Amino acid sequence: MVTRGVTTTKPTNSALGARAGMAVLAVVVVVFSLVASPPTARGQQAPINGFADTHTHIAASQAFGGSFRCGEPFAPGGLAAAMADCPTHSGAGHFALLESVLGGTDLPGGTQGFATFTDWPSHDSQLHEQAYFTGIERAWQSGLRVMNNYLVGNRVLCEALAAIGAPPRYSCDEMDQLRRQVDYLNRMEAHIDAVSGGPGQGWFRIARSPEDVRRIAAQGKLAVTLGVETSEPFGCRQVDDVPQCSREDIDRGLNEFASWGVSTVFPVHKFDNALGGTRMDEDLAGLAVNVGNKLGTQRFWETEPCAGPAADHAQPIADNGAADAIGAASSGAPAGAALPVYPADPICNVRGLTELGEYAVTSMMDRGMLINIDHMSVKTAGRVLDLAAERGYPGFVVDHSWSDPAMLRRMHELGGFVGAFAYPADATPNFDEGFLDEWRANSATVGGSFAGYGIGSDVNGLAPLAEPRPSAASDPLVYPFTAPSGVVMDRWHFGERIYDLNVDGVAQYGLYADWIADVLHRAGPDRAELERQLMHGAESWTATWEAAR
Repeated sequence: MVTRGVTTTKPTNSALGARAGMAVLAVVVVVFSLVASPPTARGQQAPINGFADTHTHIAASQAFGGSFRCGEPFAPGGLAAAMADCPTHSGAGHFALLESVLGGTDLPGGTQGFATFTDWPSHDSQLHEQAYFTGIERAWQSGLRVMNNYLVGNRVLCEALAAIGAPPRYSCDEMDQLRRQVDYLNRMEAHIDAVSGGPGQGWFRIARSPEDVRRIAAQGKLAVTLGVETSEPFGCRQVDDVPQCSREDIDRGLNEFASWGVSTVFPVHKFDNALGGTRMDEDLAGLAVNVGNKLGTQRFWETEPCAGPAADHAQPIADNGAADAIGAASSGAPAGAALPVYPADPICNVRGLTELGEYAVTSMMDRGMLINIDHMSVKTAGRVLDLAAERGYPGFVVDHSWSDPAMLRRMHELGGFVGAFAYPADATPNFDEGFLDEWRANSATVGGSFAGYGIGSDVNGLAPLAEPRPSAASDPLVYPFTAPSGVVMDRWHFGERIYDLNVDGVAQYGLYADWIADVLHRAGPDRAELERQLMHGAESWTATWEAAR
């Protein structure tokens, strides 16, 4: 889960300046918004042919206490029940204004979901469900073969919702939030089985090992794997530099993750924690998440000049003179300051991997888990990669465009898997770089082509999905199109609405079938190579997990 803010590209939000009155509410919420060829697969299994979305949040409706999002990816009552409008997210409801702030949209007089879907889902409806299961099915039909779902949680956000009149329905403990999502995904699999003919008949299969992924893919079905992206894993928050967890808590938590079949773990997410320092958000999100860091740890982020070319994100309140005057470069803020001022020069989080963090990371390696470094500070990621180099460990992932390029190169050299956020194919008003730009830049960073390349949709993760590209006016995706799987597809019918990528962008998960066809269309002379890499993505990701075990 991510509030978009990345090293090479970021969405802008022109509406934020006009909504100063919503700043406090935005602070409360945005806080938390949250190759060198991989080793050959074991044995003689046929390689998996399909693309991989290695960063999704399809069970996010169950996170943050259960009241934050409107809609669900399935419901026993079907589409009408799962995608019904929510009073709290419509008109003058608790989350209606917040939706407009996050998406930069007009203030809603109402939001119309089922059955016309006039207003949502849309590419900027960040508090409404964007991954109803029939949309996931459409993406699977287009060639999606691995979907890595991150179980997500944030205690601070969950507890803060009560302050705006939306008390949580479930526990705010982050491990409890994760457990609820594991149960939910099991029920989602059973629901899809039920509408597909009975137990085991569905196309949506939860995979708890690389062997499961290969077996499921060999059946032509979608392997859904589990990851963890949370700010206080195992209860490992840190308050005034005092860890709130022990090695025993870490062992117990990792054993529980292993029992779920977890593939991938973020040791650090939005806040500094007892394991290490975070790669700070930037722009307004940086301000908001820093307030969350203060609420959770009793400290604002503390920065220093970077030791090398790699840097963490710049901060919105930045001034070299003011920072020097108050000592923010070393302390983050003077005692009692309401908000910190940071240098405008490149800055790095002073916090790196802690002693407990080293224990957690090496324990993840011992269990053969993939480690995602995307949200780690430069110091944290550097030390983690040092540990991996010492033991020749390849089990790393970056998948949604957060790591500094220097970290990406080091991880790639160890044998890790690389993916990128699923931006529009080309730059747009809200994305100053397109997916193709980033793919080419990442290729240059690692000094060659990738054996397989992934996408990270971050669907349901408080991230705007790809908006329509302006070039579609003169060079549209032509319907019907042939998907990478060979299936011919026309515009997506969802309820009473017909979606068109050229007009609607990626309004909901079913449009990733259109998106990948559009990216390939816009790749020009690079099309064949990009298609090879994307359609080898599921194989490369699975082989990386195998090599870690």
